[in-house]
Amino acid sequence: METRKLKIAIFGGSGYGGSELLRILLFHPNAEIVLVTANEHAGKAVGEAHKNLSGLTDLRFEKAPEDLSALENFDVAFFALPHGQALKLVPQMPDSVKVIDLSGDFRIGDAEIFRKFYKLERDVNDLQKQFVYGLTETNREAIKGANYIANPGCFATATLLALAPVVKGGLLTGKIIVDAKTGSSGSGAKAAANTHHPQRMNSFYAYKPFEHQHVPEIEQHLREVGTFKNDFVFMTHSLPVSRGIFASVYLETTNILTNKDLKNLYEHFYKDSFFVRIVEGSPDINWVKTTNFCDIAAHSNGKQIAVFAAIDNLVKGAAGQAVQNMNLMFGFDEKTSLIFAGSNP
Repeated sequence: METRKLKIAIFGGSGYGGSELLRILLFHPNAEIVLVTANEHAGKAVGEAHKNLSGLTDLRFEKAPEDLSALENFDVAFFALPHGQALKLVPQMPDSVKVIDLSGDFRIGDAEIFRKFYKLERDVNDLQKQFVYGLTETNREAIKGANYIANPGCFATATLLALAPVVKGGLLTGKIIVDAKTGSSGSGAKAAANTHHPQRMNSFYAYKPFEHQHVPEIEQHLREVGTFKNDFVFMTHSLPVSRGIFASVYLETTNILTNKDLKNLYEHFYKDSFFVRIVEGSPDINWVKTTNFCDIAAHSNGKQIAVFAAIDNLVKGAAGQAVQNMNLMFGFDEKTSLIFAGSNP
């Protein structure tokens, strides 16, 4: 018997996150994209805006419906919109429709901290409490029963996956320092003076020191993973590439660990997580680009530990993880429509 396909809405289909959702979901055996919105492209063919999808779909962008309560026949809605927009739209959705939000609108539990880092007011705190944090590998069981998912940020995904085994094991002591770097696509499809790729391609710089919005998100989830009361220094940098995140995490452990100990720790923690690969030496963003994999390498100098993690910021750091979470929410194998290799080179 053929399984009924999920009816899917994508709000914000013209950006990079929306483009990746389309690329993945168009080939999902259990999914049917019924609505994809982009107000500025309303009426335009999806393949015209996203040339990589030309000839692969007849979908056209539509304006977002004025009455979202009329979408009761949908199964799931993805929100791939700038921060602040899902805050206004999600409360209008029918209760029967599951929601996966790719923005930061529902990631932070504390409204005051949310206001400080996002410069936004949130009047839907009761709704926010229904959102489950969607880091698949650490929150899998909660995601399975969730109706609302706050998809993690890209920096947060790489950093949390690098730290989770050590925090869960109660092995952490002292200060954590994270030096994380991202490609230009993380700044979105619309160019700005400091993020436009021609400005970045021969440049390298740090940004948002001590103020990055992923800091409270990371700290909040580490407290959910295990005991976490450590000082946390998180610095972000602009890489002169279009895709990819590379996080270098420096920490100290309570016990002396060898490289073999670390490998065993990470392999055991992620033994049921297909999309986390423990590698030798160092990860490379080339090998995870366009994929849903996170590659991790961990190295020991006694109690001093360096952990490196690499992901594609638009896939594992956004749309791929969102689809992985959708798969869990609806009882599908979480790998469905997400197994594709990167390119070489």
